[in-house]
Amino acid sequence: MYITLAILLLSVIFFVNGKIRSDIVALCSLVALLIFNILTPEEALAGFSNNVVIMMIGLFVVGGAIFQTGLAKMISSKLMKLAGNSETKLFLLVMLVTSAIGAFVSNTGTVALLLPIVVSMAMSLKMNPSRLLMPLAFASSMGGMMTLIGTPPNLVINNALVSAGYEGLSFFSFTPVGLVCVAVGIIVLMPLTKWFLSKSGALSGESAKAGKSLKELVKEYGISSRLHRLHVSKESTLPGKMIGELDIRKKYGLSIIEVRREERSQNRLLKNVVQLAADSDTVLQADDILYLTGNDENVKSFTAVYNLQILPEEENRKNSLDFYDIGVAEIVLMPSSSIINKKIKEAELRNRYNVNVLGICRKNKYILQGLAEETIHSGDVLLVQGTWDNIANLEKETNEWIVVGRPLDEAAKVTLDYKAPLAAGIMILMIASMVFDFIPIAPVTAVMIAGLLMVLTGCFRNVEAAYKTINWDSIVLIAAMMPMSTALEKTGVSEYISNTLVGSLGTLGPLALLAGIYFTTSLMTMFISNTATAVLLAPIAMSSAIQTGANPVPFLFAVAVAASMCFASPFSTPPNALVMPAGQYTFMDYVKVGLPLQIIMGIIMIFVLPILFPF
Repeated sequence: MYITLAILLLSVIFFVNGKIRSDIVALCSLVALLIFNILTPEEALAGFSNNVVIMMIGLFVVGGAIFQTGLAKMISSKLMKLAGNSETKLFLLVMLVTSAIGAFVSNTGTVALLLPIVVSMAMSLKMNPSRLLMPLAFASSMGGMMTLIGTPPNLVINNALVSAGYEGLSFFSFTPVGLVCVAVGIIVLMPLTKWFLSKSGALSGESAKAGKSLKELVKEYGISSRLHRLHVSKESTLPGKMIGELDIRKKYGLSIIEVRREERSQNRLLKNVVQLAADSDTVLQADDILYLTGNDENVKSFTAVYNLQILPEEENRKNSLDFYDIGVAEIVLMPSSSIINKKIKEAELRNRYNVNVLGICRKNKYILQGLAEETIHSGDVLLVQGTWDNIANLEKETNEWIVVGRPLDEAAKVTLDYKAPLAAGIMILMIASMVFDFIPIAPVTAVMIAGLLMVLTGCFRNVEAAYKTINWDSIVLIAAMMPMSTALEKTGVSEYISNTLVGSLGTLGPLALLAGIYFTTSLMTMFISNTATAVLLAPIAMSSAIQTGANPVPFLFAVAVAASMCFASPFSTPPNALVMPAGQYTFMDYVKVGLPLQIIMGIIMIFVLPILFPF
């Protein structure tokens, strides 16, 4: 018992100190429990196969797909209209929407789905996401108190009532309690987050390193104003020809930037947009869209010769340039560069690096026409275009030029917006299977299926991109701390603490006993999972109520609420851990904001529960 307590105490000290990463501290505590034979290897590693941990991994992937397809941005733009430019309205919107969804979907799922949306909304308002992400996690737990299925502790206390021969709770028996939780949370968190979580400058450093955005580059060089989109119809003479055969630059003074091609299956949602670089050996097909730059007269001449269709100007502006597979970047030439004083066509950037030169910035003037014959000067900045991998390869030539910004980072920001409807459909099906009991699929299975579908249907660029969305720090932290509850139960620590506190307060009346049960549960949930705490305390609360002749319902509700309303620790609930890396929080951030909320919530609930459910 004492060794377990010592390991737990040391873990808490290191968590609070923050000098060692939380996941490393958790792993060290796990290894210590193994070394002292408190846990068997099977018990110690059980957390890594726990349903909650597997769900977290799957939900990271689902949340990443929502962000990657631009669905998060679309939803956030709709919600932003309601919030306007007010941080207070946005804060209220996040709290209310999250708690409403959390009433029907697991709090872990709610946070994973809303996290990218909330980050997108905060960025749109130029607000630090850390102000919203911790309230997001807390609101999901508060919303979970509104329904029977909102959070596992609710099901635990309902099972305890039914097992003892009492009538079970209805689906909405929890709603009044949940509404009080949400109201208290909004009132308390609004000032606390403003005082402690409004970290200024957290985003400015990242944006400073990012360089110009892709849209800014296109606008700066005037590419969009000279862009034309031509449809290769079946009646055209181009299908089957290679771009090199056309000699379009020499004959018409035009430059093909890219070839856009849509690949569709029979299902409309499963379309895939392919961007092809305008290589000389690229073979054109019917229904291809040619993106090219040049003056209007030359475009009309080229169109007439090959029987092409010019797409309307409105559509041009709407679909100017996308960067799914192909991107643009600026390169600043070094004084020692070997291509200085050469013409663009002599530099052979296409042959050597598979990139095209779209424009030259020289002494704040932009050269966009006659590029092939233009001589490169020292100090020139070239706007180049190619696949993201080819642009990234340019960074290796440090003696030749400097690539401005971070091409691969820019590529990661590009959303596959044509996949947004598909991602939305998968997400809705996942939520439906978790909400409706008549769908015979377990929540963890639904999440795994959704994660796989997001990858298989192309909502990510590749499998590697899906893996990168998983925050392994949080996964290891939760999985390594879960066995601590087993150790506390196995060594009798949990039962000893519970019986001592409850036994000493039983003679002081039902209100004092209720307070003792609530704060015992609240204290234990800071160190072990809320579900494990509820399982442990529910029978103790039930027997204590029966011994004093009181109604067991308020006592069991005290267990459920206290187990779910734990905010002072990042590892007490999965939602708290989920937002920790995204909000760049430390352990002390949870103590500063979560501990006051947890204490105030407890005091209010001790007086509210007997009113809602009399002794």
